[in-house]
Amino acid sequence: MPEIKKVLVANRGEIALRVIHSCKELGIKTVAVYSRPDAASPHVLHADESVFIGEAASSESYLVIDKIIDAVKQTGADAVHPGYGFLSENASFAERCEKEGIIFIGPKPHAITVMGDKTAARELVTQLGIPTPPGLKSELKDIEEASRVADEIGYPILVKAAAGGGGKGMRIVHKKDEFESSIKAAKSEAKNAFGDDRIYIEKYLEEPRHVEFQIMADTHGNVVHVFDRECSVQRRHQKVIEEAPCPLLTPELREKMAEAAIKAAKGCDYVGAGTIEFLVDKHLDFYFLEMNTRLQVEHPVTEMISGVDLVATQILVAEGKELPFTQEDLAINGHSIECRIYAEDPANNFLPSTGMLHKHRVPTGDGIRVDSGVEEGQEVTINYDPMISKLTVHGKDRKAAIHKMLRALEEYEIAGCRTTIPFCEYTLKHPAFVEAKYDTHFVKDHFTEETLAPKTEDNVVALAAVLLRKQQESDSKPKVLNGSVNAESEWWRQRR
Repeated sequence: MPEIKKVLVANRGEIALRVIHSCKELGIKTVAVYSRPDAASPHVLHADESVFIGEAASSESYLVIDKIIDAVKQTGADAVHPGYGFLSENASFAERCEKEGIIFIGPKPHAITVMGDKTAARELVTQLGIPTPPGLKSELKDIEEASRVADEIGYPILVKAAAGGGGKGMRIVHKKDEFESSIKAAKSEAKNAFGDDRIYIEKYLEEPRHVEFQIMADTHGNVVHVFDRECSVQRRHQKVIEEAPCPLLTPELREKMAEAAIKAAKGCDYVGAGTIEFLVDKHLDFYFLEMNTRLQVEHPVTEMISGVDLVATQILVAEGKELPFTQEDLAINGHSIECRIYAEDPANNFLPSTGMLHKHRVPTGDGIRVDSGVEEGQEVTINYDPMISKLTVHGKDRKAAIHKMLRALEEYEIAGCRTTIPFCEYTLKHPAFVEAKYDTHFVKDHFTEETLAPKTEDNVVALAAVLLRKQQESDSKPKVLNGSVNAESEWWRQRR
C-alpha cells in the first residue's frame, strides 16, 4: 500500500483538529471539510486546504457520502480519516472509499458491519466464549418469548436498540407490567434515530462499571491493547468524565479482560484503532457491552498514560505498516483523567446552553492538555454536539491527577454559556469518586441540581460587588470564573 501524502478529515471540531495535528507531525498534507456555520472554525483554518460541503444540518453536509468523496477527488487526497461520529462507523462509507481507491483510515467494512450491529456482535463474542449479560442473544422477534426470557433472568432488564448508541432506543424496565410499553417506546425511538427498530433485551446489572479497552491492530495479524479506561460518570447514558487506568481493576482482572478484548478484535478481523466496552458488576464479573469501530472521544487519557499517539498509529496501519510496538513495549505510566467540557447547564438537567464564547481561556501547565474545536469569539451552536473542549490531565498517580484536574478546572475561564465545569468539580471532590467507589448511577445516586444552585447570601454579595464595580469602572466588562454560577459577574450577566 502506498505512503499516505494527503488526508481529508471527514469531520469537524476538536477531533478534526486533533487529526490534523498528527498528520502535520507526520509531514502529511491535510484537507478540511466544513458546513456553512463552520467556515471559520479552527479545523478549517489549520488545514492546508478546505472544501465547503453544505448547510448546517449534518444530513446536508457531514453525513453526505457523495460530497465527501467529491471533496477527496477535488483535492487529490489519498486517504480519509473519519474521526468519530458522523460517518466513522458507516460501513457503506468505508466500502465506497474502497471502491474509489481511497484509503479509509479505519477498519474494513466487514468489521464495522458485524460490530456495529449489537445483536450480531453479541452472537459473535458468545461464539468466542466472551461473556455477555444474560438475555436474548439475538434480536427480539416475539414479545411473548421476550417476556418469558425477562421473567427468567429477572427484573430490572434493559431494552436496547440493535443499531443504537448514545442512549437512544434504550429503556430500563423495572416491572413486568411496564415491559410491553417499554418495548414499543424503544422500537419507536430506535426507528426514528437509526432507521432500524430492531431491539434486544438483557439483564440490568447491579452497580455496573463501564470499563473499556483500547485495541490497536495491523494488517499483519498483530493485535495489542493499549490498556483500559473507566467511563462510568455519565449523564443520559453519555460519558462526562473518564480516567485511565480503571481504578477498579486488579492486575489479574485487567489481564483477563484484555485477553477477551483482543479475542473479540481478532474474531472480526479488526484493523486499526477500536474499543471493546465491558460492564463490570459489583461481584467483579465482566460482560461484553459493544465494540466501537473507531477512535474514541476519550482517547487522550490512553495517550497520556501510554505515550502512544493513537492517530499517528492509525495512519501507519492504514499505510499497511506493522504496529511500531509490541504488547511488551507498552506500560502504564501514572494516571490520567479527562473532563468533557460541554455547553450544558448541569443545574438544569444538563440542557444545552449554547451561545457565543465571549471568553475562552484554557488552563496551562505540565501534564495539562486541552483539545478544543472552538475559540474565543466563536459560537457554540445548536447544530452539533455542544462540546467546547476535552480537558485532560496526567499525574504520577490517581490522587495527583485528581488534584491537578481540580486546579485546571478552577483556572478554566469561559463566558457566554453555562458549562459542565461546576459538575466536574463537584464530581472530583465527591467521596465516591475520590475513593473510586462509583458506578454508572453516579449522577442519579449522588448529584442534585440544587448542589450547584447559588446561595441567597452569595447572590447578595455578588450584586453588591457588581454594583460597586459598575460605579468604579464605567466601561467594565463582565468576567466569568470557571463558568461557575457563583461567579459574581456570571450571576449578574444572566439576570440583566
